[in-house]
Amino acid sequence: MSRGGSDDPAEERRVGSDESVGESPVDPPTAVEYGETWVYESIIGAVPGVDLSQRAAFAVQFGLFEAALLVLAAVYGLWDGALAGTVAIALATLGSFEMLRISGLVRRADLPDEYTEAVFGSSIEIVLGLLAFLALVTYLFVVDPREGTTVVADLLGETPPAAAVYLLLLVAWDVCYRIGTGWWASVAALWRSLRYSFGPERRRLLRRADLETFAFAVTQLVLAPFLVGHPVLFYAVVGHVAAVGVVTGLSLVALSVRGRTGDRATNLSP
Repeated sequence: MSRGGSDDPAEERRVGSDESVGESPVDPPTAVEYGETWVYESIIGAVPGVDLSQRAAFAVQFGLFEAALLVLAAVYGLWDGALAGTVAIALATLGSFEMLRISGLVRRADLPDEYTEAVFGSSIEIVLGLLAFLALVTYLFVVDPREGTTVVADLLGETPPAAAVYLLLLVAWDVCYRIGTGWWASVAALWRSLRYSFGPERRRLLRRADLETFAFAVTQLVLAPFLVGHPVLFYAVVGHVAAVGVVTGLSLVALSVRGRTGDRATNLSP
């Protein structure tokens, strides 16, 4: 992807090679390189000898987790928690789909390196996902037992099998990682919209990326019915969705207010 500098004080960056505005406003996406991807994208492309299409990768992800869930439910009689498990697995798979859609839109917009390196190369989504996961584990095994009936007991019984707990935590991490990715995508988007001004075509792509980020956050509300009776987790999920909505909304407003007629990315920082 070519990015030229500018000799004016506003540091205008015309994206593309030598084409004039309006002829080819957005360059076609180039091949994705490791270090320029979210960790999930790197994993699905890094297994030696395995070359799966995106649809196949989603099917394998859902199929393996769901098969393990059904086997454990049948062996240990844990059908009460099977529906919640299936919903969480489907949510994690949908998160994988949304991550690839969002990253694809961002790459199609051919944005300044400063932003793409921050959103993809920093791995901050892993840190945020890990923080969310550790908070969840602390609640499940320290806080929740002090308050009566626990989430783990509701899903897996009073004496949960070790294998079922392992799968529960694995799926929980999968969901938390995608929640962390949503947090980072929305925060980075707001920073991008405040720092840069974009032309119409790039604004269109970035609006779609921001709306995809918010849409995935909204789908996480499907977890809420399973958390009724556990207000800390219930309001944590609702509050998370609301926070992503606020940050994404601010990004969309800034994106529109700071838009430009010409198709260029302009650094608005002093």
